[in-house]
Amino acid sequence: MLATVLHKPGDIRCEEVADPKILHPTDAIIKLSASCICGSDLWPYRGLQPVDGPMHMGHEYCGIVVEVGAEVRNVRPGQFVVGSFCLSDNTCPHCRFGFQSSCVQREFMSGAQAPYARVAQADGTLVATAEVPPAELVPDLLAVSDVLGTGWYAADAAEVRQGSTVVVVGDGAVGLMGVLAAREMGAERIIAMSRHASRQRLAREFGATDIVAERGEEGVARIKDLTRGVGADSVLECVGTAESFDQALAVSRPGGTIGYVGVPHDVSLDGQRLFFGQKRMLGGPAPVRRFLPDLMDRVLKGRIKPGKVFDLQLPLADVAEGYRAMDERRAIKVMLSV
Repeated sequence: MLATVLHKPGDIRCEEVADPKILHPTDAIIKLSASCICGSDLWPYRGLQPVDGPMHMGHEYCGIVVEVGAEVRNVRPGQFVVGSFCLSDNTCPHCRFGFQSSCVQREFMSGAQAPYARVAQADGTLVATAEVPPAELVPDLLAVSDVLGTGWYAADAAEVRQGSTVVVVGDGAVGLMGVLAAREMGAERIIAMSRHASRQRLAREFGATDIVAERGEEGVARIKDLTRGVGADSVLECVGTAESFDQALAVSRPGGTIGYVGVPHDVSLDGQRLFFGQKRMLGGPAPVRRFLPDLMDRVLKGRIKPGKVFDLQLPLADVAEGYRAMDERRAIKVMLSV
């Protein structure tokens, strides 16, 4: 089959690879209904993460089960399923505590930018719908697999509550999903930090009440002005750079909470600043499996349309253009037809 392979930074190809096979009795093979490119895929593409030989790309997925291993009990061929980018057994102590992304048997999904993919720990990772959903819901369900689940975790970790004031740092797909999540959780004011008109429009559509285009000290001053000098109850850090972390810390009120889901690159934190600023922080890889049933239900009932975050659709054969479009910020998030 044809699949996406990254050979070195900037060198992404759609090329022939072997079809996935059951390797362990807890595996499943799914036929993907669609795939997509994640912002985190850009880290190795840009050379900011090591590439040790060819990498099979893609970790967001939904589709039809076509084969299961001998020990799989919870899903069966013919079912439509959504899974997390963190593969988990959903039974270990960390999973039962709600942190499936730290499962003792954790693996990270790969190879999903392709027509078929192997999913390890299928019973613990995959959630099936009651029936195969209509095609128009596939983009929304695909978004649940990672980008919505991660944005939701950012809001959950930041303790967004009914009536709270929220700042979202980052206007990529995860940040925009964080805006949607904050709205669903009942935030009264949602301030999205964005300098791009198309992303600002989508942020507004997802629930942002205010847009702040400034950065650095000017951005902090603008948010302090909007919040009458107080700062935000909850801050969603959805980028992972030193600058974005600094922004998140600066706009969080004393006793406020920062949910950080951007993979950190060259980030260090000042203990004195945390101590005297009285900041709460929780983040890391999103335990998407914890949220899957609820988020899938919201999509299937038409309450949310996270698939709007896909603003460019391309065939898998044109995946290199999809990476370029996201790298150059010509696209927020690319969906791949497989």
